[in-house]
Amino acid sequence: MRVLLVEDEPQMAAALRSALGRHDMVIDHVQTLADAEVAVANATYQAVLLDRGLPDGDGLTLIPRVRAKTVWVPVIVLTARGDAADRIHGLDSGADDYLPKPFLVEELLARLRAVVRRRATPGSDVVRIGRLAFDVVHREASVGGVPVSMARRELLVLEALMRRAGRAVLREFLEETVYGFDDEISSNSLDAHVSRLRRKLETADAGVAIHAIRGVGYLLKAAS
Repeated sequence: MRVLLVEDEPQMAAALRSALGRHDMVIDHVQTLADAEVAVANATYQAVLLDRGLPDGDGLTLIPRVRAKTVWVPVIVLTARGDAADRIHGLDSGADDYLPKPFLVEELLARLRAVVRRRATPGSDVVRIGRLAFDVVHREASVGGVPVSMARRELLVLEALMRRAGRAVLREFLEETVYGFDDEISSNSLDAHVSRLRRKLETADAGVAIHAIRGVGYLLKAAS
């Protein structure tokens, strides 16, 4: 899951990046509305975590811009403005959830799962191909009901390929899915993640195959 964090308080941002990064998430962090608008225009996010008191204005003004790009991205407002009037204003402005500071990371994770689940169409929270299943809400892969341990970026690659099974997925799209703005990407980093993922799926007898398409990207389909 790639998440945009819009937060101008450095310690809060660092703590959230660290905590969420341990739960299979790629976090892009920006501190202003202007930078957030650039991020939304140039990357695809599964959720936006949005502070209100930003240096260049109220974070709520970003929500219509997010909706103009892609209507389904969930927005959770994280703010010190926690009284009833502020919560009502935030939700009426288009936020999917409103979480006053301070809060527990565990509660934020639960709310992220909830908004992603609400946005999903019925039955779309688990993607299945061959004997392989991927739970997009709980970020878990399994084969025949048995969990398969995977690193964070392997899960991100797997999700992108499974959601587009039977179709070629461009390298550029996979790199955007797997890496944040601040990550350093070597020329063979993506290939290394795919190679490890392929070995794990073969060892688990997942009934799928990942094919490299020269000059294009990768394709996942049920094994013949």
